[in-house]
Amino acid sequence: MAALNTTLDHVEVWFLTGSQNLYGEETLRQVAEQSQEIARALGASSDVPVKIVWKPVLTGSESIRRAALDANADDSVIGLIAWMHTFSPAKMWIAGLDALTKPLLHLHTQANVELPWAEIDFDFMNLNQAAHGDREFGYIQTRLGVTRKTVVGHVSNPAVSGSIGSWTRAAAGWAASRSMKLARFGDNMRYVAVTEGDKTEAELRFGVQVNTWPVNELAEVVDSVSDAEIDALVAEYAELYDVAPELRVGGDRHASLRYGAAQELGLLSFLEEGGFGAFTTSFEDLGALRQLPGLAVQRLMAQGYGFGAEGDWKTAVLVRVANVMGAGLPGGASLMEDYTYDLTPGAELILGAHMLEVNPALSSARASLEIHPLGIGGREDPVRLVFTADAGPAVVVAMSDMRDRFRLVANVVQVVEPTQALPKLPVGRAVWRPEPDFATSAAAWLTAGAAHHTVMSTSVGIEVFHDFAEIARTELLVIDKTTTLRDFSREVRWNQSYYRLAQGM
Repeated sequence: MAALNTTLDHVEVWFLTGSQNLYGEETLRQVAEQSQEIARALGASSDVPVKIVWKPVLTGSESIRRAALDANADDSVIGLIAWMHTFSPAKMWIAGLDALTKPLLHLHTQANVELPWAEIDFDFMNLNQAAHGDREFGYIQTRLGVTRKTVVGHVSNPAVSGSIGSWTRAAAGWAASRSMKLARFGDNMRYVAVTEGDKTEAELRFGVQVNTWPVNELAEVVDSVSDAEIDALVAEYAELYDVAPELRVGGDRHASLRYGAAQELGLLSFLEEGGFGAFTTSFEDLGALRQLPGLAVQRLMAQGYGFGAEGDWKTAVLVRVANVMGAGLPGGASLMEDYTYDLTPGAELILGAHMLEVNPALSSARASLEIHPLGIGGREDPVRLVFTADAGPAVVVAMSDMRDRFRLVANVVQVVEPTQALPKLPVGRAVWRPEPDFATSAAAWLTAGAAHHTVMSTSVGIEVFHDFAEIARTELLVIDKTTTLRDFSREVRWNQSYYRLAQGM
């Protein structure tokens, strides 16, 4: 079995520097030294969560092409950063850029922050001409239609290192999607439209393999979990959570907690054995399972797995990608669903939750482990963690299949404390205020045809999701403080034409 890896310590980004042999050995030596300093500065930045690997200066077409092919073939490489320290004639980059399949960031920088005005001679100008060379590089990228992110400024500027760090997180999410296997236990909820989608196109676009497994195969694994394993996990629950009295050892519902632990252990075993990074369940297809998995799903999401309820594999993909992109940061990524509103004029709020399955990583408080009737699914009462998400910035993102493409819709939100207690709502939940305001946000969401299931991320923001969408060449509509419904509606119409034309006939 292989445990799921949600850290970023096993991936790297290569730092490529462009120049040419015209300038001579001494200049190229200085180019190498200075580009190594830039790479070291990025690698040392707390904003950049991955290893930055400097590569020898590139001065010809064949070395550039070889660097691209080597990066493509190395699974540990999630992307390339390119900087033209001097003037690197762009035709040298055609074969390499054409062959490259990994994400690319164009860093437009230079070795020095301030100019040494009194010391500038033409040797200095020949060496420090990224302002010249990067424009040549920008042209050829655009001429070839290369998807990339462009970051401008000195690497000592936190805005620059922060933007590069966001891109590396998006590249890591992309790498995770390209190798992701997703197990569906049961189909979509009957008659629901938005959770459907083209799984073949998803594998072509995102790389994720989406396949169905009989739920009773999972039930058999759950039933095979040993008492000793269950004992150990139940003891862990007692350490981590406020366990309801009836669920504790000796309580009249303790058997339900033990079954919830067996579900977690069984699911984890099944997912590890199959190399799955995400999964779905359906309350309409539980086979021999005695409970709809709640506690198990919550804790597996907290470990980095992707999850979608009611067969929603697209949201499961997003949850896994968001978990990878947020690795090492406070907060988490969770299945979420807009449930109901507080429509007090001028103070509107959205209350989100799901039947059971909200990631406890959204809260830093100690969760309560409880059991309550579900009223749906026709099985035993399920155990679940109850908590309220921490206040702070977040983003909610949905994926919809628009027939000829996938569409991501993201709303920047502020999670807030509930205005009153929720003593009778026995699920994990979040309350938020959407940007720019409730009416505009909701109308734009509906205009976009965005899904009712989302991933809520409290660890990474909109820039990371924007970078991910660019890398994936996938449509992204953003609802934030600048959004107006008129402009948003126009963007939806323009995008429809653009993406159909961009795909060709």
